[in-house]
Amino acid sequence: MALLYKSDPVRGAEWAKILAEKAPELSFRIWPDIGDPAEIRYFVAWMPPDDLAERFPNLELLMSSGAGVDHLDLSKLPPNLPVARMIETGIVDGMVEYVSMAVLGLHRDLIDYVGQQRAEIWQQIRVRPASTRRVGVLGLGMLGEACCRMLRTLGFQVAGWSRSGREIEGVTCFAGTESLPDFLGRTDILVCLLPLTEETRGMLGAELFAQLPNGARLVNVGRGGHLDQEALLAALESGQISAAVLDVCTPEPLTPGHPLWSHPRVLLTPHVASMTQPETAVDLVLENLRRHKAGEPLLGAVDRKRGY
Repeated sequence: MALLYKSDPVRGAEWAKILAEKAPELSFRIWPDIGDPAEIRYFVAWMPPDDLAERFPNLELLMSSGAGVDHLDLSKLPPNLPVARMIETGIVDGMVEYVSMAVLGLHRDLIDYVGQQRAEIWQQIRVRPASTRRVGVLGLGMLGEACCRMLRTLGFQVAGWSRSGREIEGVTCFAGTESLPDFLGRTDILVCLLPLTEETRGMLGAELFAQLPNGARLVNVGRGGHLDQEALLAALESGQISAAVLDVCTPEPLTPGHPLWSHPRVLLTPHVASMTQPETAVDLVLENLRRHKAGEPLLGAVDRKRGY
């Protein structure tokens, strides 16, 4: 009985060391050294092969090595194969750090000051208290909720939106499509942490931007597919969006010469908002193996109908 890993091989070597200490009875293999495929019962992967059922006839559980599953074609997976997302604490902590950095940077006009430094301009911009800035978080899953709580601690007026209702202390929560305009209308800095589904693909577009206050600011740490990049460029040109921090884009990396590379109102980072941390990821995987064997609900279990 073996666990197969197919993701970053450097981190895979760390997994091997940790698993050797915490679960020496478990055979751990790193792609492409799979050994006997019939022995593979559990698979942790970013991009698994399409022929899972044929290649691994005894596979019992597939776990994404990241927090999302939009990179998986769920329709090609064996219909009865359980699938789980990586919801370990290291991913949560990293995302909270990045979103806090991005929101604070936009709140304190960091993009303006970077531009002024390059132009050798020494000019102050009036400082606004965080309590006067309204932040809105799209998506109230584990990551969105954790970010809301931290932003509230930093003093911002925080609201969150999700398709189904949520309650978070100190956060104004909106639910459902009909409430989206009200949520957007009170949002000065919008943070996207939605899962990428057919319903949310391209959601950050001209129609949504028009419902934000003029000069609103954007943080996208969801997926590149959420954002209509041409609509963002148009909104930046008109001033409807005054600045953006993008950790994801389409494609990744952007093509050479793409205007987002050099746009003076955009901060672009290479999909680093959060990364799976081997120590805490191994703990989650071992807990899900225990739950799977015991017939208990998996942590981060994926609902294939919802797509996440």
